[in-house]
Amino acid sequence: MLKLLFLSLSLFSFNAYVLADDVQDPFEEINQVTFAVNEALDNAIAKPIAIVYGDITPSFIQNRVTRFFKNLAEIDTFINQALQGKPKLAFQDFGRFTINSTIGLFGLFDVATGMGLEAHEEDFGQTLGVWGVPSGPYIMLPVIGPSNARDLMSRPISSFLSGTFAMTDTDVRLALTALDALETRERYLDFEAMIQGDRYTFVKDAYIQSRDYEISDGESDEDDFLEDLDDFLIDD
Repeated sequence: MLKLLFLSLSLFSFNAYVLADDVQDPFEEINQVTFAVNEALDNAIAKPIAIVYGDITPSFIQNRVTRFFKNLAEIDTFINQALQGKPKLAFQDFGRFTINSTIGLFGLFDVATGMGLEAHEEDFGQTLGVWGVPSGPYIMLPVIGPSNARDLMSRPISSFLSGTFAMTDTDVRLALTALDALETRERYLDFEAMIQGDRYTFVKDAYIQSRDYEISDGESDEDDFLEDLDDFLIDD
C-alpha cells in the first residue's frame, strides 16, 4: 500500500495520474468497510509506532535497515525476471544480490549500484500480468491493504520467494517481517499528508496505476523523478 502511494504521488507531480474509472470493484461495499478498519488500525497502532521509530532511530541505522530488506527482495526480483523471459536482467539482479550480500555486508550497503548494476523490482503478480493473466476484481485485504484477484493468487509465491518468508526459524521470520513493515511505514509518513480527495478512491486508483506501470516496465518522463525520490527516501 505504501509503495503504491509513493508511486502515485510521484506521478501526480508530473500530472500523469489518471483515475482508473474502469476498475472492477464489485465488492466495493465490503472493501470500503475493510479499508475503514485498516485505517483505524493504522492510526491506532502502526502509525504511532512508526513515528516513535523515526524519532529515536538514527537515520544511518534506518538506511541500513532499508538496504537490508531491499537486498532480500532481490531474490524475488531475479527469479521473476527469469520467469518473464528477461535473462539479462535476471543475471544482473542476481549479481546485485550476490555482491550486496557479500561485499555489502548482507545488503546493509548498496555496493552493486556503484558498480553500475541498476536495481529493479519484480514480483510474481507482475509475472502473471506479463503472462496475460487478467487482474480480476479489486480487493481490499484486511491489514495488508489493496490487491486484486491476480495479485492475491500470486501472494503465496512471492511470499515464499522473499527472503524473510523463506526462513525456517519462525521467530526470526516474524521479527524480520514486523521490522520490514515498521520500516516501510515510517518511510512514508511524510507522503500520506499529500493524499487528495476521497482516501478510498485515491488508494484504489493509485494501486491500479502503479501495478499497470510496474507490469509494463513503464518508460516515461516520470522515471528519473521516481528514481530521485526513491534515492531521497533511502539516501545514505
